[in-house]
Amino acid sequence: MKANAISAAEALERLKKGNETYLSARSNPGDVSPEIRKATCEGGQHPYAIVVACSDSRVIPESIFSAGIGELFVIRVAGNVMDKHQIGSVEYAADHLGCKLVVVLGHEHCGAVGAALTSKPEGFVKYITDEICEAIGDEKDEYRACCLNVKRGVSILKESLKVGDGDELKVCGAYYRISDGAVEFFD
Repeated sequence: MKANAISAAEALERLKKGNETYLSARSNPGDVSPEIRKATCEGGQHPYAIVVACSDSRVIPESIFSAGIGELFVIRVAGNVMDKHQIGSVEYAADHLGCKLVVVLGHEHCGAVGAALTSKPEGFVKYITDEICEAIGDEKDEYRACCLNVKRGVSILKESLKVGDGDELKVCGAYYRISDGAVEFFD
């Protein structure tokens, strides 16, 4: 099914059902067959959702949402922070691929959020933690800090892409619990 054939609400429901499947799965039920590789090579990609996720190796959006090749447009960066590169990637997927849903996915035990909470990193990592510190302010609780960081990402995307409540493109936040695999979606 092409992405532009389903609404943001249908895409969100599909992600929720995929996560329910993932909770008891031992492997990814998403289609990664030679046939789908050939079809997407020849016919292009038609993802039904955009997921901006952390680079953490334990956070695999295609698995978390039981998706296969060509189903999700995934943008990964430590701490799921937003800059012009991530925003441009979201804009591309929305405008050129027809995706109507963007999910900013934070997660339990995020190293970038933890670093923002507990240390003063040096080098290029500081660009990431500075963004997270701006999002979390004085918050010290890891879960609440992660949620604040996600909400800031959602806000930045909505403002940058001029997404309003009545628009066809929807942007929402979510929190992935590594410990049990469940995803909590924010309204």
